This record gives sequence, C-alpha cells and structure tokens, in this order.
Amino acid sequence: MAAYKNQPTKSGTSPFNRTVQHNAKRAAILSQAAKLFNGRGSRSTTLLDIAQSLGLTKTSLYYYVKTKEELIYQCYVAALEHLMVSLDAIEERHASGLDRIQAVLRAHFDDWREAQEGRRSHTAALLEIASLKDQHREDVEQRYILMFKRLRQYLRDGIAEGSVRRCESSATTLGLIGSMQWSFNWLRTVPIDQIDQISDAACDLFANGLSASGNYRFKALSFGSINSDTSRGFDREEQNRLKQDAFFKTGTWFFNKKGFAGTSLDEIAETLNVTKGAFYYHIKSKEDLLYSCYTRSLDISRQFYEDASSLPNGIEKLDYVCRGSFHVQNSDDGPMIRYNSITALPIPRRKDILTITEQGNDRFGQFMRDGIEDGSVRPINVEVAQQMITGAMNASMDLPLWRKMDDPEQAAIDFYAGFFNGLKPR
Repeated sequence: MAAYKNQPTKSGTSPFNRTVQHNAKRAAILSQAAKLFNGRGSRSTTLLDIAQSLGLTKTSLYYYVKTKEELIYQCYVAALEHLMVSLDAIEERHASGLDRIQAVLRAHFDDWREAQEGRRSHTAALLEIASLKDQHREDVEQRYILMFKRLRQYLRDGIAEGSVRRCESSATTLGLIGSMQWSFNWLRTVPIDQIDQISDAACDLFANGLSASGNYRFKALSFGSINSDTSRGFDREEQNRLKQDAFFKTGTWFFNKKGFAGTSLDEIAETLNVTKGAFYYHIKSKEDLLYSCYTRSLDISRQFYEDASSLPNGIEKLDYVCRGSFHVQNSDDGPMIRYNSITALPIPRRKDILTITEQGNDRFGQFMRDGIEDGSVRPINVEVAQQMITGAMNASMDLPLWRKMDDPEQAAIDFYAGFFNGLKPR
C-alpha cells in the first residue's frame, strides 16, 4: 500500500524527542547562566539565582549541572565552541585576512545584539578561566589556544597576501581579543539600535588606526620607578606604606594568575615571607585585598594621565598612557590588576571601581579629542575607540604567554602598533 502524503515520520526535531528536549533545556540554562555571570559575576551568582530566573527548582537544575564550577566550565566551552563555528562560517564567506578579522568583529557585536533581542543564546565572557580547577582549566585553555592561533593565522595570511600591513601577529591578536572581551563591561549600557554603528566604528579603528598620518612613529619613552625601594629610617608610616604596597603587588600577581577563588591569603603571606599575623594586621580579608589592588592600579593610571597632559599633541598623550601602563606590567612596579576578577567584588565596591575606571576612560577619550583637534588623530568614534583600547590594555599583561619579552619597549610598540596605525596598508 502506498504511503499517505505527508505521513508522519520519526524526526530528530520532534518535541517528543527526549534528547532534543534535554539539549534545548541545557542550552537555555547555559544561556541564562552566561547572562548572569556576565552581569553579576560568577561569585555573586548562585545556582538558585539561575534556577529561579528560569522558573526551575534548584533540584531540577541539579539534573543538568551539579556544581557552579561545572556550570562555569560548560559556559566557557559553549562560548569557545560557538566562536569556532562562527570562524568556520567566516572562512567560507571571506578570503582575505583583513576581511576575516573585520568579520570576526562584526560577528561579535551581532551576537551581542541578537542575544539581547532574544534571538540567540547569551555567550559567557571568558573572565575567570584561571579560577577553574585543573582539568577544567586545562581543557578551556587548550580550546582558547586553538581559537587564538586561528585568529592569528588570519593576520599572518593577510600580511602574506598584502591585505594586512606588517605587524607582530601574536601581540595584535591578543589586543583584538582583549578589545572584544572588554565589550561585555560596557555594551550593556548601549541602546540596541546603536550596535551596528559601534560595530562599524570598531572595524574602522582596527583597519585604519588612530593616527591621522597612518604612520605614527613611536619615540623612545622613559618611565621612572613609581615607588622608592627603601624606607626612610624610622619613618613608621612610610615603612607601613611600603609593606602594604608589597602586599598589593603580590596580591595582584596572584589574582591575575589564579583568579579570586584560586588565590589564598596564606599563600601570599608565605610568598612574602611574613607571618600570618603580620599579614592580617595590614589585610583584613581577601575582598579588601582585591579592592586595594584595584585602587592601587587606578592610582598608577591616574599618574600616567597627569604626566601625559603636558605632551604636545593628542596622539603622543595616548601613546604615553598606553606604553606607560605596559611598562608597569613588565617592571618591578607591576603588575597592575586585570579586570577579569572585578566580578568577585560586591556590587557597591564594583561600582566604585568602575566609576573611577570610566573617569580614566573619559580622560583617555579627551586625549583623542585633543588629537582630532590638533590633527594628530584622525576623526574617529571616540567612545568606541577608548573602550576598545581599554580592553586591549587590560589584556596586555598576557603578552609574555605568547611571545618573548627580551625587549619590553619594543613589545609595547608591537602591541599598540595596530591601534595607532591600523591593519590596512596605507
């Protein structure tokens, strides 16, 4: 007997297919978790928060994920898997290295807009990889390395074919990724209907850079030490200040390396060769230490802005701030705190830090406006440029993971050359 037309058949997309249902629910959990982690931070987000936001009980959530560590790991894997699929599509549609880099940027902003509109899943910002446990961290790091190398190859292919000017590909790739990751900190304040405009401005910055000439020549810069290494005799106040500064510098190193959860105050005390009692006399809690690490870094940045203000034109002011921060990261005065750990602060303290950070960003933007006025900086979208470069500055401390640092001054130039002169050959 002939089959009826449109006879029902088994379908992999059937709503009665249990595997389909399970995968859809798991995807919804990962999307909602990513949204909350990006906004509140994983430390401030509980499994109960995620369950309630989805109308689930905590017991129901446990069917899909047992711990918050496991959920963070799954969110990061989903984010990297999505990016790799996106790169597959970009490679099919675009041939040149520069076109592929710009397509990566556009896809990043498109994903953000579509997630806010409810048309796709939210993607977790990769902020706390260092806090994951060994097996999870190693897996995510390996996935991240594969993604990094793929983006870097776009630049190398572009240089070979002539669509990208010669640049140090590892440094430039890290700056690109840092700019995109930082966007989770500021895009939430941007109206959805402005995302396309922001995407255009970001592509323009990477293609054409800040410099009006397109060939900004980096001059040799000299940065003195922030603090004296010796205390003044019996000046107890100065001695205590130097001790606290040592705590903050060492704490910053641990927070940058291991994340908030992986950092131990006892380990910091042992590294400094001080007793726990002496350490806790100065530092009351890990949260207090993290907050102090942020304020120390912001004080350093503020001094660079002050010093740069006297320079003759806008682009030299921008250069001084960028390379000054890079210098601190690679000198005995460093490191400066990486903002990946900011979600570990409670919201009131986080707002304090972000408010001061935005004040610095605004001053950085004013240097750009100075440059546009004096002709050293070409007309650009200042708001987008200052945020993109801030994200790169935040990522610059990872550069030693990707290249040798025999000459830190040249490394700084390599890192920022793409932002100042752009990727497109002139």
